[in-house]
Amino acid sequence: MFDLKLYIREIQDFPKKGVKYKDISPLLADINALKKCADSIATTYANQGISKVIGIESRGFFLGTLLAERLNAGFVPVRKPGKLPYSTFKESYSLEYGTDSLEIHTDAILPNENVLIHDDVLATGGTAAAAIRLAEKMKANIVGVNFLIELDFLKGRNLLKPYTINSVCKY
Repeated sequence: MFDLKLYIREIQDFPKKGVKYKDISPLLADINALKKCADSIATTYANQGISKVIGIESRGFFLGTLLAERLNAGFVPVRKPGKLPYSTFKESYSLEYGTDSLEIHTDAILPNENVLIHDDVLATGGTAAAAIRLAEKMKANIVGVNFLIELDFLKGRNLLKPYTINSVCKY
């Protein structure tokens, strides 16, 4: 059995005091672990007709592109405002102290396309919920929302109902 936690380093007090940051750099640096991780996630979504994988900036891009390749799907980046060069849809979400936004190209997803949304970490769920709203705005069929890591104690999955949530590794 592949133990993903062996490739996730915990950094105490980063980016601020009291936070136990989950660093996926060791996973990304080990080609065998990276392949096993991507293959495992792709197997979860095989045969579900996914035509696009949405990756959330920026760490959702790492595995998102690998998942798209393995699922024979296109990759769609969801980025912070002003980073995409074409016409975009924008969706705001709440942070602990303020708000932020995400954008997607207006032509990235066709109505009724099956999409998988991927990000590295599910914490409070705000970022993923904004990505879901962008996909809904485009009338996509959201097959699932996938995360490499889920921080259970923050209960972010509650914000993402009724969608199917998959987390590879839980803390």
